[in-house]
Amino acid sequence: MIETDVVIVGAGPCGLFQVFELGLLGLKAEVVDSISQPGGQCTELYPDKPIYDIPAIPICTGEELTQALLKQIEPFASGMHLGEEVQVVRREDDDTFFVETSRGTQFNCKAIVIAAGVGSFQPRAIRVPNAEDYAGKTLHYRVKNPEQFAGKKLVILGGGDSALDWVLELAGKAERITLVHRRDEYRAMPDSVTKMEKLAADGAMDEIRSAKAKAIIGADGQVSAVVVQPKEGEAREIEADHVLVFFGLAPKLGPVAEWGLDINRKTINVDTEKFETSEPGIYAVGDINFYPGKKKLILCGFHEAALAAFAIKQRIEPERKVHVQYTTTSPIMHERLGVEE
Repeated sequence: MIETDVVIVGAGPCGLFQVFELGLLGLKAEVVDSISQPGGQCTELYPDKPIYDIPAIPICTGEELTQALLKQIEPFASGMHLGEEVQVVRREDDDTFFVETSRGTQFNCKAIVIAAGVGSFQPRAIRVPNAEDYAGKTLHYRVKNPEQFAGKKLVILGGGDSALDWVLELAGKAERITLVHRRDEYRAMPDSVTKMEKLAADGAMDEIRSAKAKAIIGADGQVSAVVVQPKEGEAREIEADHVLVFFGLAPKLGPVAEWGLDINRKTINVDTEKFETSEPGIYAVGDINFYPGKKKLILCGFHEAALAAFAIKQRIEPERKVHVQYTTTSPIMHERLGVEE
């Protein structure tokens, strides 16, 4: 049994920053995440994709942001339990919580913070015969190594930000790109659509709207062509070495949905003072929570983590007033951060 102040469910940016905010207040945290590496969506889905809206950091990748957050929380020596899913949460008679993971790791804690992003998420799969024969070989739902597509013929399926981001990123590197979208209008950022349309007008790529993939042709896991069926007209074969599918994510709350919390569709309702759920002592920050005016931005999750930390400190030590102390001048903050005076 691991004794700790707080168990954080989720090792994405908000979960990692929650460790930092709790650490500044002298609270110990243990982090649990079902994926095998910290960083959440930032490292799982777009480690090389640039992020522009982190305060004071003009640009960084998802991987760089994750590594910076891990460096920031080093002084607090939090436990990191990766590849484990929280399966049991039970309130004890003394108002603490018993938590157990899929690997049998057990915790006793005084509060829980759910920072699980959109929950357990999986890319929506393409529905064509034998797609699974190519998945992970030449059919991809995420890009982990962009270099493997250099000089290759690509068919990219989708009409959202991910699809167009990778069109723009790989244009000029791949031998040929064909973008296929089942609708006439795109759901991506207008600037991305404009840039993509210019590439198509210049002959640097092909674009097919109002069409969908009907079949994949190939052998032994290697794609050779994609059969595309337009809304009107006959189907056509497009040569391809790789197929990239970006149909979005299918989020699942998983065991969190069974914890008796006030669920709002696939998010968790919280207040905006403490970011506490309907269960006292259980908090939620980041994309998984909901409140009026909620914006799913990393910087908003950081703000939520800060306020949740103060609320948890007050819950654990109700007899003491929690004062704001500044890391620039506070000797206590410097001691906790390991800063030499």
